[in-house]
Amino acid sequence: MNIVEYPDRDMMMLDLADKLTGELADCLRRHDSATFCVPGGSTPGPIFDVLSEQALDWDRVAVVLNDERWVDEDSPRSNTAMLRKRLLVSKASDATLIPLFKPGVAAEDAMEELGAGLDGHLPISVLLLGMGADMHTASLFPGADNLEAALAADAPRLMPMRADGAGEPRITLTAPILNGAMSKHILITGAEKREALERARHLSPQEAPVSAVLQGATVHWAE
Repeated sequence: MNIVEYPDRDMMMLDLADKLTGELADCLRRHDSATFCVPGGSTPGPIFDVLSEQALDWDRVAVVLNDERWVDEDSPRSNTAMLRKRLLVSKASDATLIPLFKPGVAAEDAMEELGAGLDGHLPISVLLLGMGADMHTASLFPGADNLEAALAADAPRLMPMRADGAGEPRITLTAPILNGAMSKHILITGAEKREALERARHLSPQEAPVSAVLQGATVHWAE
């Protein structure tokens, strides 16, 4: 794990957006397509705003979330809705979104269909993750019902996940899929999360799920 510290969040967002753009462009020079895996929530929004204006061959890029809350897109909690507003606009509107939600069914009943949507798009080319103060990443939460199975080396690509800290039910990419990314970045802000990251380095993935993906990752931090 490598930690890059920035003097402020604005500089971090701009520099990280530039780094991700360069990695996607390099992947597209060497391959027919690229898979870009991104977090939800509000923190990466400024990065997405910058990325959406970059002159990449977005029609050759597949975008998939790290995880999704099991809510309809008209919910303010929908990560998919946020992506459509912040990343999949302007030049990046040509990218292909791999869905992680199916309306009208329980998460458990959609795993096979949604998992099949990842066919041909793995391994992940460029991965951007976040981390909570509880040391969760994607929807790999400490104490979650399916955490042990999602951390296993033989885990399926996707798993439903329920946890006290998660709110609504979730669907998440599993640890082996996230860890298999060709490039891994983790975005965190604030002293609390920095302290949590330092704790996670000395804990098991069951206690601190983010520790399952730290090896080979670059952590980007600003106060």
